Formats: sequence, C-alpha cells, structure tokens
Amino acid sequence: MAKALSDKPIVLAAGGTGGHFFPAEALARELLARGRKVELVTDKRGHAFGDSLPEVPVHRIRAAAPGGNLIGKINAAWQMGLGLLAANALMRHLEPAAVVGFGGYPSVPTVYAAAQARVPVLLHEQNAVLGRANRMLIAAAKRLAVAFPEIAAVKDNHRAKIVRTGNPVRPAVAAKRDAAYAVPTSDGPIRILVMGGSQGARVFSEVIPAALGKLPEAMRARIHLAQQCRPEDLEAARAAYAGMGLGGLELESFFRDVPDRLAGCHLALTRAGASTIAELTCIGRPALLVPYPHAMDDHQTANATQLAAAGAAWLMPQTDFTADALAARLTELLGSPDALAKAARSAHDWGMADAAARLADAVLAMIDPSTAIPASATEAAE
Repeated sequence: MAKALSDKPIVLAAGGTGGHFFPAEALARELLARGRKVELVTDKRGHAFGDSLPEVPVHRIRAAAPGGNLIGKINAAWQMGLGLLAANALMRHLEPAAVVGFGGYPSVPTVYAAAQARVPVLLHEQNAVLGRANRMLIAAAKRLAVAFPEIAAVKDNHRAKIVRTGNPVRPAVAAKRDAAYAVPTSDGPIRILVMGGSQGARVFSEVIPAALGKLPEAMRARIHLAQQCRPEDLEAARAAYAGMGLGGLELESFFRDVPDRLAGCHLALTRAGASTIAELTCIGRPALLVPYPHAMDDHQTANATQLAAAGAAWLMPQTDFTADALAARLTELLGSPDALAKAARSAHDWGMADAAARLADAVLAMIDPSTAIPASATEAAE
C-alpha cells in the first residue's frame, strides 16, 4: 500500500559549513514540531544535528566541489557520480514527500536524484547572490526560498519560484527578538561587539586597536569592547589594547553567549555572512559591516549592501578599513545615539524571527498545492 503524503519523510540535504547547516537544523525542528518525519542527507564533512534532534536519521553520501586543476575536476566528478548513485538508491528507499536543499555541493547529488524521481524540490538560499550549487539545481526546483529581498544571479524564467522566508536562526537568538535596544546616553558606557566569523578575523585584530587608539581619551573610557580574535592573535591584541584606557575589554577566541552579547551591544562590528546578518536583524542591532573580500561571488558585499540600503547597517569595504577611516567612522557613529537607535529599528524591521516557520510553510505548501502559503511568507524578491 502506498504511503500517504503525510507519512512520507521530508529530506533535508545540507553539509559543509554552519551557514548551510543552521537553517537545516531550524527547519528540522519546526517540521518535527508539526508532526512530520525528517531525514538528513549530508557528506562526510557534515555532522548530525546532535543530541538536540536524535530522532533525525542521518545518511551520508559522497560529494565534492570542483577542483581547480584537471585532477581535482575529475575527482569531483567521480565523487559526485558515486553520490548520485547513492542518492538515487536513497530516494527509492525513503520515497520522500519533498527534498529541501540548502546549497553547497553536498546538496547536489540528493537534489538531482530527487528531480529524477519526480520528488518536489525546494532550495534555500541564505545569501543575496544565488550560490553556484543552487544555480546548478534551480531548474529542478519548484520553489526557491530566499533571505534577502533582492537576489542576484537568478534568471528571469526562475523568479516566479521565489518566496521570501528569511534565514532561520538558532532558538537562543530568536528568544532575544523582543530585547529592547538600550540607546547609549551621552556620558554612559558604549558596548561594542566585534565578531569576524567563528574565530575572528586577523584584520580586525590589527586595525581596531589602532583605530581606538586614535579616539579621544574621554570616548575610549566609555567603550566596553568584546572582541573575538583568532587564537594565535590573542596575545598581540591584548598587547595592542594595553594602557589604552578602555572602560572594559574582553578578548576571546570564541564567545559561547553570542545571543546575550548581541542583545546587549550598542554597535556590532562584523563580517557580512548570511547567518551573522540573520542574527543581527532578528535581534535588531546596528552594525558596521566589513565584508570578507574573498567570499564566493563577493556575496558578503551583496549582503551588506542590501542591509545598508535598508538603513540597518553601514558598509565599510576591507580596502577602506584602515585605522584612520575606522576611527573617523566610530567617532561619527558613537557620537550619534539617534542614528544608532534608528539603525537598530531598521534592522529589527528587516529581520524575520519566524523564518523557520515561514520556510516550513513553503515546504508544506509545495507538497500540497491546496495549502496556501500565509501572506507573510509570500514576499517575493524583485
């Protein structure tokens, strides 16, 4: 007897970086809460959802990004071919109701296999530029769920597939959605949070101390700085800040309480990755964004440009990220509490704390066309 659609699992294809994995975990949590079965397909680099979602079975198949030379390309094609064979077998075994791909090359074999098996496919794109794997797969997809209002590298004939759902964030971040922004007073502390990816960015450790050293002494005394640094840069950063007279200083290679620190900061200085922007805007905090200049297709600059255009952040390209320029920008921003508060409101308005629910709505509506997607989830990208 054939399975009912509601009894068939929804397969999530994700792997590689946390930027692909966090949204998959959030969607899995939401679908499980709605009584749906969920299974994860990843590659050898990907990890399971862990103790938080032990009920999600994990399947590992081969995948690889195309290498730069001929041998690398041949190896990638071989790995992808083996992955496609495994994914085809998995589709026959699981008979899923849908497959959701989260970008990155680990999703490619599973999405292709789903398309061959006529299983509905939804792709999720976290950035403002459609990723290369998703570009390969979009013709096979019924829907493209996006985080940004405008998405580059999407062909006109595929734009009708777009639904804006946002980029899901961790539950601990979503819990801070209603934390009010405390506007800095004229003589009170100014809390600055610096994050440069999971383990900081070397350029931040070099430029920020030099910039703060150029600020007026009275302003430095008000600054409480919490900064992530690469482990190998910690001692040099401590030495650079020594004797500067800051109001407070915390340097760590990794912060385990980022949601609390984001909620408590007056200004964040960060890269412009999709997960970082989703967290900044979910909580609603102003940011000075320095995009990583070597990101694929320069997608971090595209991300930051849209947030800056919305009045929620300020964009500072790394080529302009010098001590003098940063000191001038910080003097301007820290002396304008109204501008910080306005950017915080704009960031909050831009953010989507219910992105996981919107994404689940889009998946279920794709499976059952009679299910209408709520109006809040149908803001298509232009």
